[in-house]
Amino acid sequence: MQLSRTRVAAVALLAATATALAVPAQAAGGTRALSRFDDGSFESPKAPAGSFTNLATGQTIGPWRITAGNIDLIGAGFWQAAEGDQSVDLNGGTGGTIAQTFTTTPGTAYSVTYALAANPAGGPAVKTGKALIDGQDFQDFSFDSTGKTMAAMGYVGRQFSFVAQNSSTTLTFTSTVAGAYGPVLDDVQVKECKPCCS
Repeated sequence: MQLSRTRVAAVALLAATATALAVPAQAAGGTRALSRFDDGSFESPKAPAGSFTNLATGQTIGPWRITAGNIDLIGAGFWQAAEGDQSVDLNGGTGGTIAQTFTTTPGTAYSVTYALAANPAGGPAVKTGKALIDGQDFQDFSFDSTGKTMAAMGYVGRQFSFVAQNSSTTLTFTSTVAGAYGPVLDDVQVKECKPCCS
């Protein structure tokens, strides 16, 4: 009987240890543990094919978090993606903001590239937004959706660089246009500059 109680205690201890080891995947306050920049094509989780999922402040798309307003995660086949199957409309019912925090090396230069388009289903024709690093505006962007269609979105490549100030950096994209039709993002990439960025 004593041996049985010892085994039960050992199993309980192992389960508690496994749970404790799983906790660091979420840092204090429910935020994700820091890692390399990831999922710049918004591929996970999957939105319904031919449709979209509206996500509001506090919800996530993989390593991305919606930090203000709401956005639409666009599923495969709804409209043309720049890379992979999915993309993000920065306006759901209203303008939204998404952000990802990732590990960086202080003093190191990084290049950010992304594919930009706009929801062609409604106005205004010109959709605008900003890319920010640690809350500082690094690039204002705009895209004219005139003449674009869901089958031919007309993506353009955008790029900027920054020098990391800390061991973690937050990249943010925010819409600056009202309404339900906003700038569209896809294929976001962050890479260390070697040897330098212009």
